[in-house]
Amino acid sequence: MKRVSQRFVEALNHGCYCVGTDLDALRNQIESDLRERGLDGPIVASHPHLFAAVPVFVSPQHTQAMQTIIRAIEAVVALPSWQALALADAPAIAQHAQRTLGVFMGYDFHIGSAGPQLIEINTNAGGAFLNATIGSAQRACCAEVAEVVGMPNAPADIEDAIFAMFRDEWRRARGDAPLRVIAIVDSAPQAQYLYPEFLLAQRLFESRGVNAVIADPATLEFDDGHLLHEGKRIDLVYNRLTDFYLEAPEHAPLNAAYAADAAVFTPHPRAHALFANKHNLATLTDATLLQQLGVAPEQIAILVAGIPRTVAVRAEDSERLWQERKHWFFKPASGFGSRGAYRGDKLTHKTFAAILAGDYVAQALSPPGERNLDKDQALKIDLRNYTYDGTVQLVAARLYQGQTTNFRTPGGGFAPVYHPPIGWAERIPACAPSPSGLSSS
Repeated sequence: MKRVSQRFVEALNHGCYCVGTDLDALRNQIESDLRERGLDGPIVASHPHLFAAVPVFVSPQHTQAMQTIIRAIEAVVALPSWQALALADAPAIAQHAQRTLGVFMGYDFHIGSAGPQLIEINTNAGGAFLNATIGSAQRACCAEVAEVVGMPNAPADIEDAIFAMFRDEWRRARGDAPLRVIAIVDSAPQAQYLYPEFLLAQRLFESRGVNAVIADPATLEFDDGHLLHEGKRIDLVYNRLTDFYLEAPEHAPLNAAYAADAAVFTPHPRAHALFANKHNLATLTDATLLQQLGVAPEQIAILVAGIPRTVAVRAEDSERLWQERKHWFFKPASGFGSRGAYRGDKLTHKTFAAILAGDYVAQALSPPGERNLDKDQALKIDLRNYTYDGTVQLVAARLYQGQTTNFRTPGGGFAPVYHPPIGWAERIPACAPSPSGLSSS
């Protein structure tokens, strides 16, 4: 069976510039769409490193491998035994179940010599609306390249899938009742780096006939069994808060509304406890515990091979973890956005002491792949699979330098993902910087 070799894909990421993103066109499009909605000034001024000009290449078999890992995780999380274990120490609000699944599950991968390695699961993965716009700004160097490569899905197709996902969430919870108002909720939304995405979401919902507001929790109230924004009843909350269990005092109206099923929440606290708490990664890489939970042997094999070994950081293991620190990446169990995460080889004694005093996991290092911007500069690659109900809707990359992903790297940011087809090397040999010995078959 013919396959696209990883060596060929790495060569493309090293030196292929046959396709790319027209950044000026993309920025102009976003600004044109959002100017009347309150976008304050040119997006290049406020977000200079939001989008990368170059795409990332991923082999079809690695794309399939990521989907296989995701399906295995979803199957395990559906087990009553898993849910009992994951919810045992979760806050009380996570025990409450709505019928919704949670929009924009995010599965983040690095791809190295061992193939795709899942490094994180997120329940409110950002960037999907922004990544959906990238497809309209893809440019190829010539018609032949465009024909062979194939361009990403049209933004309208992705937007249709996104709206269908929200509609499905609503129907799971409310059946055929009309969906009238969606609240896109985050703290100080206009100050959030991804605020342009909130505006894109609002535009998408309203273009499909659903009123949408972008709301700070301080503008919401729970009254007489209803969640209200400026007196208007909210039907569905698109939850972008990183207070995953709605514990902050200012989130009390949301907490009460969720507990009372006064509005449909997506994603919600239960989903975070079941999927995104990083202690779950330790369970997913513990073959003995998975067997005790009744996980099928073939799924255990997929998970142990596809997720770097993860362990809870405990004081009794401190000496060993410190000695082995260069082989570990330390993450707060309830963290997000790489906050509080550290490569072991960068740790000081003071930081390690803080890790021991906190709630952390240690994950075996899984180095990311690289994408060259030019012959002198290579950026790291993070791959995010946006999924719903176990199905991948969109795969996007983030390019960066440093310990963790960020939007501070010149030339970095969100990038589209291309899957080079079999035969690319033969049809467009110039794509490979060193064609000798390379093959896509």
